[in-house]
Amino acid sequence: MTAYDPNNIFAKILRGEIPCENVYEDEDTLAFMDVMPQSAGHVLVIPKLGARNILDVPPEVLSTLILRVQKLARAAKDGMGADGVTVTQFNESASGQSVFHIHFHVIPRWEGIGLRPHAGGGMADPALLKAHADKIRAALAADS
Repeated sequence: MTAYDPNNIFAKILRGEIPCENVYEDEDTLAFMDVMPQSAGHVLVIPKLGARNILDVPPEVLSTLILRVQKLARAAKDGMGADGVTVTQFNESASGQSVFHIHFHVIPRWEGIGLRPHAGGGMADPALLKAHADKIRAALAADS
């Protein structure tokens, strides 16, 4: 198995070397807006521990991470007023993984509206990402 690269973009975000629109953070997890969203309110949820994907992440990290994914899925659906939410996770290049730090995509969905291509829909306006993050953060605060 290929070793974890501590210089991947998500590791750099965790170290504060690259900015992100933070939605949620605790001692184990960071959730932030995807800069190339497939849908309005697209959030990425990552562990703070470095692991390539589900094939090498320690089970105890994965169990905490999936609970945070559920929390963010509820907040993204509620905050964005979505009809549903898609949760995806890719493992290795052949599956579509392009950043080799385990992460889950939490993507709000609306009836009759398709998704933009994964990592192909272009960069979103930072002001729009902040507005969507504000809605999701408000939903998280209401759920506390």
